[in-house]
Amino acid sequence: MGIISREKKEILNKGLQKTKESVFKKLSRAVVGKSRVDDEVLDNLEEVLISSDVGVDTTIRIIERIEKRVSKDKYLGTSELNTLLKEEIIGLLEENEQLPGYDFTIPVDNRPYVIMVVGVNGVGKTTTIAKLAHQFKKTGHKVILGAADTFRAAAVDQLQIWADRAEVEIVKQNMGSDPASVAYDTLASAKSRGMDVVIVDTAGRLHNRVNLMNELSKIRKVMNNVVPDAPHEVLLILDGSTGQNAFEQVKQFTKATEVNALAITKLDGTAKGGVVIGISDQFKIPVKYIGIGERLEDLQSFNREEFVDSLFS
Repeated sequence: MGIISREKKEILNKGLQKTKESVFKKLSRAVVGKSRVDDEVLDNLEEVLISSDVGVDTTIRIIERIEKRVSKDKYLGTSELNTLLKEEIIGLLEENEQLPGYDFTIPVDNRPYVIMVVGVNGVGKTTTIAKLAHQFKKTGHKVILGAADTFRAAAVDQLQIWADRAEVEIVKQNMGSDPASVAYDTLASAKSRGMDVVIVDTAGRLHNRVNLMNELSKIRKVMNNVVPDAPHEVLLILDGSTGQNAFEQVKQFTKATEVNALAITKLDGTAKGGVVIGISDQFKIPVKYIGIGERLEDLQSFNREEFVDSLFS
C-alpha cells in the first residue's frame, strides 16, 4: 500500500489525536517501573488494548503475536513496545487480506459504479455520502446521489443541502415514497446522462431486521435490473465513537444484506479509534474509508500502515 501525502498524514495525525493520547497514557502506566516486556507488561497491555476498544478477540491475537516475538528475541525492552505493537498490528491486518486504499478511484469496466449506503441513523451517513461525492468529483468523476431514505423526517432535505455543497446532482421524491422507486430513477438517470458514480442513501433502521432485509433486498433487485451487477458496493457507515456498539451494528447489517465495504466516522472526536483495528480484523470486510473531521475533505481512504503509525508513533 502506498504512502499517503504529507498533508493527508498531518490531517490523519490530528484526527486520531484523542485516541493516540489515550493509548499513550495507558501504555505509559502499563510499563511504569519496567525495563523489559514480561508477563506483567503483557497483562497490562492486554488491558490497554481492550479498554481502547480494539476488542477482546483481536487483542488476544495481538498479545499472542507479541508473546512469540518476546520468546524468539529473548529480551525486549519496554522502549521498543510501540514499534513492536505497530509491526504486529499491521501484520495482523495484512493477514486478513484487507484491500488497499482506493484513493477514490473506480473500476474502469463498471460505469456507472453504484454504491448503496447503509447504516443506522446518527452515524454520519448523510455527511459521509457528501464527502464521498466530493472526493469522487475531485478525481474527475461525474456523480449523482439518490435520496432513498424516504422515511426519516428531513433526510431528503439534508441530502439535498449536502449535494448542493458538494455540487453534485441528486434524484429525490417526496417523503414516504417507495425507496426502490427512488433507486430505480437514480440509476436510470445515471445511465442516460453518462454518470460515473451513483451513491444511493437508504433508511437507517434496525428495530426490525426482517423489514430492513426485505427493503434492502428490494432496492438491490431494482438496481440490478437497471445496471447489471449493481450495487457494486454496499457500504456500511459506522460511528467510531460508539466503540463496541459498532461491532454489533456490523453483525446486524451483515445479517440483513451483503456488506462488502466499511466506512468508520467521527474518529476525530473520540478516544475509541482502536475500534477500527478490531472491526478490520474480526469481520474480514475491508475498511475503505475513515472520517476524521467535519470538512468535505476529511474523509480519507483507509491506509492500515499509516493509520497504525499515527496511533503508535
